[in-house]
Amino acid sequence: MQNQTVKKQELETNKVKILVIEDEMSVRLGISCTLEGAGYKAKTADDGIDGIRLFEKENFDIVVTDLRLPGADGIEVLKSVKSLSPDTGVIVITAFANVKTAVEAMKEGAYDYISKPFDPAELLIVIDRFLKHRGLELENIILKEQIRERRQFEHIIGISPVMQTIFNTIAVVARTDSSVMIYGESGTGKELAANAIHNLSPRKDKPFIKINCAAIPETLLESELFGHEKGAFTGALQRRKGKFEAAHSGTIFFDEIGDMPLNLQAKLLRVLETHNFERLGGNEILTVDIRTIYATRKNLKDEVKAGNFREDLYYRINVLPVTLPPLRERKEDIPLLAEHFMKIFGEKVGKPDLTVSPAAMERLSAYSYPGNVRELKHAIEMVATLCTGNVIESCCLPPEIRGTDKKYVPLICDALPLAERVRMFEREVIAHVLEETDGKKKEAAKILHISRETLWRKLRELGFPVSSSDFED
Repeated sequence: MQNQTVKKQELETNKVKILVIEDEMSVRLGISCTLEGAGYKAKTADDGIDGIRLFEKENFDIVVTDLRLPGADGIEVLKSVKSLSPDTGVIVITAFANVKTAVEAMKEGAYDYISKPFDPAELLIVIDRFLKHRGLELENIILKEQIRERRQFEHIIGISPVMQTIFNTIAVVARTDSSVMIYGESGTGKELAANAIHNLSPRKDKPFIKINCAAIPETLLESELFGHEKGAFTGALQRRKGKFEAAHSGTIFFDEIGDMPLNLQAKLLRVLETHNFERLGGNEILTVDIRTIYATRKNLKDEVKAGNFREDLYYRINVLPVTLPPLRERKEDIPLLAEHFMKIFGEKVGKPDLTVSPAAMERLSAYSYPGNVRELKHAIEMVATLCTGNVIESCCLPPEIRGTDKKYVPLICDALPLAERVRMFEREVIAHVLEETDGKKKEAAKILHISRETLWRKLRELGFPVSSSDFED
């Protein structure tokens, strides 16, 4: 039933296009009429070279080609098609069926192989089977995109009044098809909120595609969004679908939209207004049906005033704003979040009964968390790994959370084994230097007389929240 749904959706929204390459006119016209009668859109060519040229100009879902052709034979056609578009299905037809040619065609990537003379119903069965096969592949891609955060509010933890308001807001905006803008500091859970909006929406069973505008270089971002044709730029060895095509009928999430380059903002606005776009290096206009969600840590109004963000795009995407509060403004949620993370990391390190002492919980609840929920998560992961026993004590907490004297006297728990004391001491030293340098990691590396790469590695090993931008010039 699910495969039939995929095919029905494909026929209804993007009519399947089939290229028929056959030098015998009667066979070519017969196949074309059969396909058109079955609801497919068919185009034809009478030799291999013309067929390849036509395929280079247009997108086809399936190619039906004879093996023996003037100009370029079916194997050459097969190789060219797979080079340009690996997702396109190729069905080879020949009057000279034998094991050798069948094996060669299948090795080169043909989906199936049928012999002339054949019943038109046989070809339709093979085409139907390919579309169902492709539907399964698309479903697997979608499942991989969704599986990590598939369940609605499960990973958004909070009992505070402000979070209850957020839950209600998410539930309301999810039912609409309007654009949603999620504001919040780094680490507040903007991606989790986007997941919840999609999972509660009418599009929940459709693709949910994510793209981080800050994590992808400007030179690659356009190709990521729109896809490209073979040869569109150096290194474009084959046709590639972009995020917009992958998100068709579903939702696309633009994380850190405030970091999108201005030239791409204009192109994004065009897609949002027309629902049309072209792949890089291509001329074919593609149409998509998508719902968009955005997130940013920046104040976009300020970015508009500074000339860094288009005003027309701002008003186009800022339809339903949702602002996530920082953790310091919902401290009553800290114990619940700490218990949630202790359960996750306790089981991961073999301490399923991991708990936190009242004194340590008091320290956890009193800290301001500039890194928000992400910082709390990393702190619990660190102490769950380093501390012995099943009870987290205050001495095991990172120094910035338990509080340190400005004179800096390292405090290491006497109950820790030597190796863990060394790790804890190392973490305290790094934390102290970062505090003295106001978090400037390049300066900290100089003070510690270690390379930036070594500091990066140690920060990750010791559970500090880090990103590649921390070390950018």
